[in-house]
Amino acid sequence: MWCEPHPNQDGGVGRAGTQECRTRGNWRVSLHEILLILLGAFTGGLVNGLTGFGTALVALPFWIHIMPPPLAAQLAAAAGVMSQAQTLPAIWHAIEMRRVARFILPGLAGVPVGVWLLPYVGIQTFKLGVGVLLVAYCGFLLFMMSRHAALAFRPAPEQGPADAAVGFAGGVLGGLAGLSGPLPTIWATFKPWSKDLKRGLFQSFNVTILSAMLVFSAVAGLMPSNIWLRLLIVLPGTVAGARAGLMIYRRLDDRRFDRLVLLLLFASGLSLIVGNI
Repeated sequence: MWCEPHPNQDGGVGRAGTQECRTRGNWRVSLHEILLILLGAFTGGLVNGLTGFGTALVALPFWIHIMPPPLAAQLAAAAGVMSQAQTLPAIWHAIEMRRVARFILPGLAGVPVGVWLLPYVGIQTFKLGVGVLLVAYCGFLLFMMSRHAALAFRPAPEQGPADAAVGFAGGVLGGLAGLSGPLPTIWATFKPWSKDLKRGLFQSFNVTILSAMLVFSAVAGLMPSNIWLRLLIVLPGTVAGARAGLMIYRRLDDRRFDRLVLLLLFASGLSLIVGNI
């Protein structure tokens, strides 16, 4: 039976609730579940292959109806790592280790901070706030782009302390609520870089933080035992979707890529609002 942590009065799960959550899940999977898992995996892989993020945004609406939310969230994180592994080689040439390290190293330091904060933060309220900010901010940027207006704020291409702060905050959000992507992605969108450089940054950041989260969950004994069969089902759909998305990505220019990224972040914000009100 699936075990879910008991929330405290603020909506956090508490350390006792987290520790008691262990799974001995049902390994049986129906044909209906297999089809929905594959559909979610393909569409999630397609979006991830196209933009470098967004697996959970697209896959979770399919999976949340057929499995407990914690299992669906961890499956989405694992599918995101699978998709990133498929598309990273195609943009490896655009990943500059010194640049991405300014984000990734502070991000890794931020993950345990977010996990530590988890029992003390109302997750539902927190996600709702993040959703409102994403909708307002990305909506404004999309409006400015539609009017062909220049952005008043443009961070320097290389801005060490600010980049590190964004990476650390992304890691904290990742450990706290699985929201590692929005801050680095928005920050990269501001940078005067090509689409390959932007994608190389937030894709390498996301795959590292997601992998760290999965490792932490496994070591802490929070990985549900019934995830492994579902991972085998997810694999072919994710791989096929990621490769199809990468083919479309190669046809986009820089401006269309920025617009697509902001649209997905806007949609992500809407989903956070709807799912937490």
